[in-house]
Amino acid sequence: MNYNDALQFIHESHKFGVRLGLDNIKKLLDLLGNPQNNLKVIHVAGTNGKGSTCSFISSILKESGYKVGLYTSPFLETFTERIRVNGENIREEDVAKIVCLIKDKIEIMVSEGYSYPTEFEIVTAMAFYYYSQEKVDFVALEVGLGGRYDATNVIDNPLVSVITSISLDHTGILGDTLGKIAFEKGGIIKENCSTIVYPQKKEASGVIKNICNEKKSQYIECDFDSIQIKSSNINSQVYNCIINGKEFKDLEIKLIGDHQINNSIVAINVIEYLSDNKFINISEENIRKGLIETKWPGRIEKISENPMFIIDGAHNEEGASSLANSIDKYFKNQNKILVIGMLEDKDIESVLDILIPRFNKVITTTPDNPRAIDSKRLKEKIEKYNIQVNCKPNIKEAVDYALKIANEDDVIISAGSLYMIGNIRTIILNNK
Repeated sequence: MNYNDALQFIHESHKFGVRLGLDNIKKLLDLLGNPQNNLKVIHVAGTNGKGSTCSFISSILKESGYKVGLYTSPFLETFTERIRVNGENIREEDVAKIVCLIKDKIEIMVSEGYSYPTEFEIVTAMAFYYYSQEKVDFVALEVGLGGRYDATNVIDNPLVSVITSISLDHTGILGDTLGKIAFEKGGIIKENCSTIVYPQKKEASGVIKNICNEKKSQYIECDFDSIQIKSSNINSQVYNCIINGKEFKDLEIKLIGDHQINNSIVAINVIEYLSDNKFINISEENIRKGLIETKWPGRIEKISENPMFIIDGAHNEEGASSLANSIDKYFKNQNKILVIGMLEDKDIESVLDILIPRFNKVITTTPDNPRAIDSKRLKEKIEKYNIQVNCKPNIKEAVDYALKIANEDDVIISAGSLYMIGNIRTIILNNK
């Protein structure tokens, strides 16, 4: 089996359907020797910001001399991005080798009456096996969907559980209220294991606090009130903050938007917790260097100049609001062109209500995903805003058209789907 064969095997697993529960992933991991039990895990759930938070944590630990696994989803440009060690993607030959092993184990599972594992279960098992083989010191583990029934939730004893910002998303699966969604996210909270929480709306925080009480988990809410932003532009942000009485001055991050400062604060809280509990030995300089070295592509990322081209994965109401805040902050008086494509199961109306009034022209396109809304239907939804909107179903055609109609001092922003902006990132960077 080569790398392409392995990817085909993984992707074809979707035809067997999806089932709730952890029995399947537990059986598969058991047949692999339970590699997850060899790992020290920081487990991160949430609606928005969990990938950025994991990336900050991973980068700080790496700068402190540790070997760190980073597990995230989805990928932007290449599948191997999902499983990284110290910033390096898993090697294609390792994907092929591990999938070949997993394929044999799946045959045993099915012969014993278990259901065929999902794509996410297969990839999660691969990640645990790889990290165990690589003997990493820590894993920053991002939940895929929800928490309670997510395949990553086979981790019984994480070093700490982390809940990032919770908002309405995947409502058909996780529930149609913040409370219901918080209950699913809070499923990663474990007995006698502390939980670090991004400040939530009352409905969500109440649910998380109740789960922490039931599990005898210390509830640690991050404090954003002490944040002082000293400078902020499209290239970097510098800020002061106080965490657990400890003052940090002139911290710098390259990720853009107030929400990324918040995510970095959550990450520092995690690092300080691990340090206080003697899991790690770390200096303030390690934290500083880790923050500034953190990269998280596709989140208000500038990928070219003249005209400036920004990509952002905003695909729900909170993500759109974060992007809108950055647009108002950095590009208020510039002519702006939006390239947008979305998935059918997202809260399309809320995203459009927030973003469309901030643009002068809009181009709709169709993400390369079976759940995508057709670009013509998306165009019809946008026309009610009385704005100039063009439809270019092909993503490259949409990008080329945006570049054609833009002046050098205009700003092109693409948002709506991570699946789409990954393609756009490849198109733009390959043409440089």
